[in-house]
Parts: sequence; C-alpha cells; structure tokens
Amino acid sequence: MTSHPDDPRETPATSSRRTFLKTTGFIALGLGAAAASGGPLLSTLTSGNLPPQSPHATAPALRIDHVTIVDPRDGSRRPDMSIETRGGRIVATTAFPGPAVSGMRVVDGEGRYAVPGYNNMHTHVLQEERSELFMATMLREGTTGMRQMAGPDEVLRRRAQNRLSLGPRTPALLTMPGAILMPFNSPTVGRVRREISRQKALGADFIKLIMVERDVFFAAVSWAHAQGLTIGGHLPPSVSPGEASDAGYDFLEHLGTSANIWIETSSDRAALRAAADTSLALPNALGYVPFAEQLFGSPFVTKLTATTLLNPALSDRADNIPVLQQALNTFDDGAARDLARTFLKNSTWQTPTLSRLRTEYRMDAPEYTDHPWLRMLSPQVRKDYQTTRTKFLDLPAQRRDAYHQYYDTAVTFVGILHAEGVPIMTGTDGPGGNPGQDLRSEFRELASAGLAPLDVLRATTTVPASFLGRSDRMGAIDAGMRADLLLLDNDPLTSVENLMDISAVVNGGHYATAAELDQTIDRLLASEEDA
Repeated sequence: MTSHPDDPRETPATSSRRTFLKTTGFIALGLGAAAASGGPLLSTLTSGNLPPQSPHATAPALRIDHVTIVDPRDGSRRPDMSIETRGGRIVATTAFPGPAVSGMRVVDGEGRYAVPGYNNMHTHVLQEERSELFMATMLREGTTGMRQMAGPDEVLRRRAQNRLSLGPRTPALLTMPGAILMPFNSPTVGRVRREISRQKALGADFIKLIMVERDVFFAAVSWAHAQGLTIGGHLPPSVSPGEASDAGYDFLEHLGTSANIWIETSSDRAALRAAADTSLALPNALGYVPFAEQLFGSPFVTKLTATTLLNPALSDRADNIPVLQQALNTFDDGAARDLARTFLKNSTWQTPTLSRLRTEYRMDAPEYTDHPWLRMLSPQVRKDYQTTRTKFLDLPAQRRDAYHQYYDTAVTFVGILHAEGVPIMTGTDGPGGNPGQDLRSEFRELASAGLAPLDVLRATTTVPASFLGRSDRMGAIDAGMRADLLLLDNDPLTSVENLMDISAVVNGGHYATAAELDQTIDRLLASEEDA
C-alpha cells in the first residue's frame, strides 16, 4: 500500500519516537513555545480592534557637525566630520560643513562619536503585552533595527497593511518569519512543505523552526531553499549541529538549545549520542489533533505556561541532567573548533543570545534579585518571574552547578566561534519577563567571550547588514545609507561599556536626545501603571 504524504505511517523509522513525554514539564515547554507564536499580541490581534495605519513621518533635514565618525567596517575614526541627512537617508559625510539651509536642524557633535544604529537580531517585542513601552526601551538602548522571531498569520497581514504601529519612536522591523515550525503544523514532509509555501504566500521573510521529526527537518531545509527562503532557529534533539549546518541550515539561535551542541563538542560524543534522548518535547501526533495549534496558542495556555517560558530549564527531566553534565565535563577544544569550522565553511550564522542564556542558566545571579527592569513589568509578570526564580533557587545545588557550567561553556564556545571567524550577531530574545535581556547585557557577555569592542560593534551593525544582504543600506555611516546612527559620549573602540554611553539617537533621520527618549519611557510606564 502506498502511503499518503500526510499519513502518520509515512516514516516508520521515526514512529518509535512519537510518544507522549514522560513528564508534564517538557509538555509545558513545548506548549509554551507554541503559545509564543501568539502570546498577548495574538489575543489583541484577534480582538477585532483594527489599529490605524502607521503614518509615514518624513524626517526633516538634519546635520551633525564636528563629530568623530566610527566606521565598524575597518575600525577607523574620522574626527571633526559633518553628517547630513534628508528624508531619512544620509546624503553626505564631509570634513567641512556648509551653511545651514532653511528648515535644517544643526546639532553640535563636538566631543562625541557617531556609530551606526544597533540591530537586535532576536527579539519577540511584537508579541509583548507592553510592546510600545518595550520598543521605546529598545530605541533608548540604540536599537534602530530589529528582527522579530515569531509571526502569526495576522501579524504578517497587518505588516502588509502597515498596521503594526511602528514609527520614528520604534525600531524599524527588518524581517520576520511566519508561524514557528512545530509538530502542530509540520508533522510530516508533505505538511511541512505546504506550511512553508503557505508562509511564503503570506509574506514571511524566512522560516523559523523549533522542533520537528528528523526527516521533516531535512525536508524543511531543502524546501525552504527551493522557495527562496532562509531557514534556521533551534535544533531538534535528533539532529546534530554539524549535520544541520552541512544540510544548509542557515542560522542557529541560542546555540541551537538543548544538549546537542555539548554532545558534538565532547570528547565522549559517541557514547553520549547513544545515551541521549532524541524524542521530541512534543508528540508528533499533535499534528493530527484538530485545532491543536489554536488550543495551545490560546491565552489560557499562554498564562498556564508563563513561568515555564521564563525559564525552560526548570522543565528538564532529572534523568537528562547526567548526560548534560557528562557532555560539559568532556568539552573538547579541538571538537569545538572543528564544529566552528563547519559553521564557517557552510556560512551558518549565529545569534547566541548570551544575555538570554544567562537569565536561564544563571538565574540565581544576585543582580537579578531586584533588577531595575522589574519595574517595567506588569504585576502579574513580575510575580511570575519571582515564582520562577524561587523555583530555580530551590533546585538541588548539583543541578544548579551543572546549569552554571552550561552557561560558562556557552561563553567559552562563543569565544571559539569568534576566533574561528564564524559570523556572530547580537540578539536578546527579549524584551520580556526576565531582567537582563537587553543589548547592554548582550554586549557585556560577548565581551566576556573574548570579543573586542570593535567586534561587538560589528556584531550589532555590519554583520546583521551582511546577513540580510543590505550592506549597501545599513551598518555604516555613509552617503546613501539609511539615517540610523547614534551619538556616543565616549570612544566605543576603547571599551564595550562606551557602546551604551548614548546621548542621542537618529532613527530613520528622526533625532532624539537620550533625555527625550527617557521622557517617552516614563510617560508610557506611567500610563501602564494607571491602566
């Protein structure tokens, strides 16, 4: 009998892994990931309240004089320069400013440094309940461009209609995917191909994958490429990072998640592969349950799994920890460099989101006790965070030590990736309910991995531009580029901390001082507290 592409019997070799999980914790993790495709935004989108189209605000003419332009492409500094912008584009960078013309704003930049605007290449801000507030905080930290990492159908439709409430006081939306590939929508080869084609028709810029069966994974990579789309994200437990890279998986987020990366970089990887659980965190059979995706993306389930999303490590099965610990204990520098060279050979881009991994695996760090970010959160999310952190603090010391080692090894591996020339981009996986998922934290963690200040600047400017194929439009301060730039009070090439000494942001040609952006944040925060 010939099986239909959607028949669950089409891949007998994988049927033994299509079982329900042994713990509800892993189920919660999977459901949380599915719910993350919608979250608070989804309930807003389906409420029937259609927002107005975002107005196009033409940026006035602007000139910044006597500033030092820092070029991340070659690490040069050009002192006493003038930058002129019109209509949201840089029209000239000159050593001698001309006379001001009518309607032009002139800013004295003496003593300051101009760098391109920063790009957060892994954010979920459009899914946040307080998205306007959080986007204001992103702009204040210098983020002028963002890659949204989940896009329910309605978000894609509203983007096409220019109804996402984006403008001069929000980062520009650079790119976004459609719905995340999961067992709900991609249980078979036939289904995943149709889902990718459907997302392309809706306007998805790329495909994001979290967890699917092994055969579906490789089919998804080849089909996405056939449709002219890139694909990347997490790694299913049955697929190693090296073979994913060799198959053409375009990018990894969070180093792929799970223990996969540490098994492949272990001197004992053969034994660890044999011992590791490669079953999905969600049963593939959910792809055949009517309305499963809608159910698990509902506000009820989103609320139910809120604390799980804040720290998925809490859902790890206890019997998986020894495998993880053994992999970390046998981390091998040579194997790690071999994997990095595979990534480099195949152009597998990396957004490690170290700031996010730190909130997960070092959640007991003292600075998270009373972090200033907590005041940005709603009372319920703040309560969920404190509940989650208490659970992490209550874990056995040995397990927390393993998680600390996980994070420290991640920092070491990112340093190896950088040393081998693998392209690394900044991303925070936020903002959200965890403090510390911000660009300042990401810059610091990348520096701790061995990236020099110039390397960190490139990771948030020129590398994202190259990844997106937009080096002619972004990532540097030159005539013809989009007018996204920052004025810094101190030299960004001498200290990574100076990258956050922001005195003004030019976002698409719109100039705002740090004080003005702070006032916007205070106003939005006050309105949320009054609501």
